[in-house]
Amino acid sequence: MTEKLLQYLWNYKVFNNFDFKDIEGNSVEIINFGKWNKDAGPDFLDAKIKTNGLVIAGNIELHVRSSDWIFHNHSPDPNYQNIILHVVFQHDLEISEHTDKNVPTLELSSYIDENIIGKYEKFIDGNQFIACEKIFDRNKIPVHFHEGNILKKLDEKSLELEHNLSHYKNNFEAVLFHSLAYSFGLKVNAYIFRQIAESIDFSIINKIRQNHLQLEALFFGVSGWLDVPLDGQMKIWKREFDFLTAKFMLSDVKLHPKFLRLRPPNFPTIRLSQLADLYNRHQNLFSKIISIKNPDQLYEIFQPVKASEYWDCHFNFGTISKPTPKMLSKDFIDLLILNTVLPVKYAYHRYHNEEIADEILGFYSHITAEKNSVITGWKNLGLHIKNALESQSLIYHYKHLCEEKNCLNCSIGFKLLKES
Repeated sequence: MTEKLLQYLWNYKVFNNFDFKDIEGNSVEIINFGKWNKDAGPDFLDAKIKTNGLVIAGNIELHVRSSDWIFHNHSPDPNYQNIILHVVFQHDLEISEHTDKNVPTLELSSYIDENIIGKYEKFIDGNQFIACEKIFDRNKIPVHFHEGNILKKLDEKSLELEHNLSHYKNNFEAVLFHSLAYSFGLKVNAYIFRQIAESIDFSIINKIRQNHLQLEALFFGVSGWLDVPLDGQMKIWKREFDFLTAKFMLSDVKLHPKFLRLRPPNFPTIRLSQLADLYNRHQNLFSKIISIKNPDQLYEIFQPVKASEYWDCHFNFGTISKPTPKMLSKDFIDLLILNTVLPVKYAYHRYHNEEIADEILGFYSHITAEKNSVITGWKNLGLHIKNALESQSLIYHYKHLCEEKNCLNCSIGFKLLKES
C-alpha cells in the first residue's frame, strides 16, 4: 500500500462497504469525502462527516500508518489544525492530539479488497511495455476514450501555439510557418529547422515567396551551406542569398542541420527545398488550411509539393545521384497534417471561440494510423487500431500516463483496478 493509492481509493470511493467505524468502534458516516488536494496541506478539503450524532465539516488527512502523522511533522503545521478525520490503512500508534481533540481515526485495511492492492503492485513493479500489461483488457477502454485524449492533446498544443502567437504579434501565418518548419525537420532537425524559421522574419518569407529560387537560397544560406559553392547551381543560390542578406540586413549567424542517421529522402537539403516549394505554390497557405472542410482537400495542398529540379539528381550538394523526383510521401504528408496542420487549425478556431472539435476529430478518423514501436506495443495487447484518431490517442496516452506509470490517473487503469 502507498499513500498515493490510498488517496486514490478514497477519492473514487473504492471500498467493500461504507459502514465505517473508527478505531473506537464508533460509526463514522462520510457525508462528503472532500476535494482531493494535490498541493501542500491536508489531502482532502471541505469534507463533511457525521459521528457521535454530530455533523462536522473540515479537512481529512490520509496516511498509510497512523505514525506517519508524527514522521511527516504535521503537529506544528497550522495547515493541519482543522482535521476532522485521520484516515489510515493501518493503525499503529495513538496520536495524543487527536485523542485530545476528539478527532476520530478510521482504519481502512478491512474495507479495501486485497485484490486491488495486488493489481496495483503489479502496476508499479512491472517492466513491460505498459505497467498493466499482464491484466490489460481491451474491453476496459472507456467510451470516447480516443476522442478525449485527442482533445486533451489539442488543448495542450493550443496553449503552446497561443503563447507563440503573442510572440509573433498575433500572426497565425507566422505560427503556421514555424510549426511546419519544425515538422519538416523531423526528429533529428526539428529544433534546428525551427531556429532557421525563427531567424527569418516572416515578412521576408511573404515578400519573396513568389520566387522559388530565392526561398531556397534563403533557407540554404541560413543553413551555412553556400559559403563554398561546389557547382554552378550553388553559385546561383549564393548570389541570391548575398542579395537577400544585403536587402533585408540578415544576421550572419548560421544554423547547421544534421545529416547523421537520416535516410537520404529525409536529408535536410531535400526537406528545406520542399518547404520552399510549399510556400512558393501556396501564396495564401494559412487561409486555405483554415477554410478546408475535408481531408482530401488537405492532401491536394501537399501532394504536388516536391524539391526543386536540382534535387532530382542530388541528395546533397555537388554529388550526383540516380534521377528521382523528391515528392512528399503519403506518410510524411500524414505527419504534417497530424503534427502541425490540425493543431494549428484547432488552435485558430479555439482562439476565436469557434466550435470545431467534431470536425477536427473527423479529420483524424480519416487518416491512416501511424506505424511505430508504441503502436506495435498496443497491437501486441490485442488492439485493432483503425485510424489516426486511435493511434494518436494511444501514443498520447502512452507518453503521458503509461511511460510515467501514472496508473492512478489512467481511465483504463481505474477500470482495471476497480473491476475484478
